[in-house]
Amino acid sequence: MDKIEETREFLKKVGMPKAQQADICCYVILAMAGIKLNMSWSEATNEWIRIHDIIQFANIYYGATYAENSRETFRKQALHRFRTAALVEDNGKATNSPNYRYRLTDETLQMLKAVGTKQEQTELNRFLAYHEKLMDIYASKKKMTMMPVKINGLDFSFSAGKHNELQKAIIEEFAPRFAPNSECLYVGDTIEKDLVKNVDKLEKLGFEITLHDKMPDVVLYREDKDWIYFVESVTSVGPMDPKRILEIEEMTKDVKAGKVYVTAFLDFKTYKRFSEDLAWETEVWIAEMPDHMIHLNGDRFMGPR
Repeated sequence: MDKIEETREFLKKVGMPKAQQADICCYVILAMAGIKLNMSWSEATNEWIRIHDIIQFANIYYGATYAENSRETFRKQALHRFRTAALVEDNGKATNSPNYRYRLTDETLQMLKAVGTKQEQTELNRFLAYHEKLMDIYASKKKMTMMPVKINGLDFSFSAGKHNELQKAIIEEFAPRFAPNSECLYVGDTIEKDLVKNVDKLEKLGFEITLHDKMPDVVLYREDKDWIYFVESVTSVGPMDPKRILEIEEMTKDVKAGKVYVTAFLDFKTYKRFSEDLAWETEVWIAEMPDHMIHLNGDRFMGPR
């Protein structure tokens, strides 16, 4: 069995769906492990590596013919899925940083080193005891009750849960009232991490694209006023406190559009829990009172109506 087929068999055993057993996914594992055609799996390593390096490795050592502009395909079809399945990890840098890297997790490295040995099944069992198979994750996602939501005129579905219930309200209730005709540039889902992510528009506005957990929950852009809204959906953690404002300002230091910081809550009770943590010069929207906002700004909105 050649290295491609051995890798495909490995991906099958760890529970990757059919699409993640394709040749391109095999090349990613081989490149990240540094395994060339005549090498033993026991020689596998897990050095930090760029997508560019993966493409070069596949082309040089396996006769592939991938172009540099295929990086997004490598990212979406292989690396994102492998990260969800706990096979690879990234170094936490911004995705557009020249220092952004991936590597095999130590657990994956141990499984690969054991391929074809008596230890192989033991390492595989140990991994599967701690990590759900990606096929099972995807299957359970399909079974979950989904919430339909219309984003930028298109139909999407949020997975069930209070956080997504509030995000749905932000898009369908807050935006038409307080950000009319705005475009949703980013919204995540608790399972489908980047449900909507308009990278081109965000970068054009000067936004530094970062990891999912660093992004505001919802990013809206209102072109007529050149305003960008950063909205945090707060059900248990994460209001617009001074620390969060600094984090967002750091990733948006090149954004010239006017910035509006909003913390959204499902109800007044949750707002009261977090009210002392909220930063000045920010806004509050409460879904159970959708026609009103609380402005933590003082004189800007002072005066007779």
